Amino acid sequence: MTARSELHSLLGAIGFFTRLPVPGQHGAVALERAIRYFPAVGLLVGAIAALVFVAASLVWPKTLALVAAIAVAIAVTGAIHEDGWSDMVDGFGGGANRDKVLAIMRDSALGSFGALALAMLIIARFFALLEIDAALLPIALIAGHAVSRLCATFVLGALDYARSEGKAKPFANRLGHGELVFATLCALAPLALLPPWPALAGLLLALIATRWLARLFKQRIGGYTGDCLGATQQLAELAFYGGLLCRFS
Repeated sequence: MTARSELHSLLGAIGFFTRLPVPGQHGAVALERAIRYFPAVGLLVGAIAALVFVAASLVWPKTLALVAAIAVAIAVTGAIHEDGWSDMVDGFGGGANRDKVLAIMRDSALGSFGALALAMLIIARFFALLEIDAALLPIALIAGHAVSRLCATFVLGALDYARSEGKAKPFANRLGHGELVFATLCALAPLALLPPWPALAGLLLALIATRWLARLFKQRIGGYTGDCLGATQQLAELAFYGGLLCRFS
């Protein structure tokens, strides 16, 4: 692959997974290859959130700086992953069979299951991050966004796409070994800047959450959808922060 095609794939990933403006048009071929850059997009989103937290901390207390960082990260992604989480919980919570689950997830209306789950997740994310030492919080944000997107990439690589068509259809091709290695290296790089045991615990809890969701997706709908990938990212990010807070003494 040429450097030009790789750049198209990277820009395609940024354009698909965020609201950030990217130059040029990126077609289906670029999007098919873009999933390998999903954790790299997480590095970018996490870095933006970290910068906002550091800047806001200069004038605000930690609580408000953290609210600003979370809000900017949501704005940068257009809440695509939060929307996936709420839709997934709505579908799996209210659907009695596969077709009903898929139909509910496709419905743009937010149900009670999804609304409650989204509120609980954002509150839990805020309080988990609040407990992390302010000096480590910027790198924790970067690592959390990257690792959680790697977890979503693992789901995509392990399961089949559950619909015949949809927004995530361009990513339905299975990733090759080299692509998974690249995605993994992008996600794990920031862990080197965190204390080793908490970082390992965060990674382990994120993978456990991903494994649980992947089994649920396969059992209930026979694969994944775009909403399932978003839900995986959200739960894995929260699980990662929870792991960082584990006590080892």
